[in-house]
Amino acid sequence: MPLGHETGHETGNRLLLDQIADKWSILILSQVCQGPLRFNSLKRSLPGISQKALTQALRRLERNGILEREVKSIAPVAVEYRVTPLGRTLEEPFASLYRWTARYGQDVEAAQALYDERHPSGHTG
Repeated sequence: MPLGHETGHETGNRLLLDQIADKWSILILSQVCQGPLRFNSLKRSLPGISQKALTQALRRLERNGILEREVKSIAPVAVEYRVTPLGRTLEEPFASLYRWTARYGQDVEAAQALYDERHPSGHTG
């Protein structure tokens, strides 16, 4: 079924995509796929993410079964995030998407510049 054609079940698919395929979730998953990480290590590895945005994204990924959160019983208490087997299935699709952006990013920027030149007040964001 083509993307964007939504009926019943497909609407649920779109909602799930909204939850797992946003910018921060993809970047978080790419980091945690390399090995378990604590919150602060993860935050340091993602320049520009706020504590609130990281917390929200981690909760979404945990709720959707993509990451698991483990509280370590050490002093001081530490929380570690690791990818689940279900989350591991996203590693290749997200890596493919990243490779696409690396390969075609300059083409997209050129298209944006051309559009902006033709539509000076029509920037979309």
